[in-house]
Amino acid sequence: MGPANPWSPNWRPDPTGRRVLAIRASRHGAFLAAVLLWPLVLLATLTSPGWPDSTTDKGIALAALTWPGLALLGAGLAPAVVGSRIDAVVAGIALGIGAPVAAVTSIAIGLVILVGLASSGGRAGEAAGLVIRLGVQGAGRWAPLVAIAAIVWVVTVRRLVRGSPTTSS
Repeated sequence: MGPANPWSPNWRPDPTGRRVLAIRASRHGAFLAAVLLWPLVLLATLTSPGWPDSTTDKGIALAALTWPGLALLGAGLAPAVVGSRIDAVVAGIALGIGAPVAAVTSIAIGLVILVGLASSGGRAGEAAGLVIRLGVQGAGRWAPLVAIAAIVWVVTVRRLVRGSPTTSS
């Protein structure tokens, strides 16, 4: 256990405020990634041409499965955004590339669990394969909007975290 671990006997408060800044950035980044990217996932889900029965309810339910992956990706990348401008650009690129991967992975994991619980057959693999194929197609089709959302995410996280009262000292 190092001095950054609050359970360590050698723990000391962070006089620079970087720890609080990273926590605040992670919170803002998680929320904003989920809010900015979820409509794009919903759009890609509802407009997928290969979807077997295109009902809106199933599309919304599938898109809802992406919230955890998108939020975790945003929380993990957000502390890098408040660093230098180069760090922010690299984090934005990582979000733009990683958002479709996180969304498809979250849906695939959720579907494998749900289909696995609902049936005892080999339908979980088919469902995961369909989701991965349609996710890759949707990510390619809506890539410019994902890039715009990543730029908005970087700018917004930087402004929110830099403008907080504890960082202006």
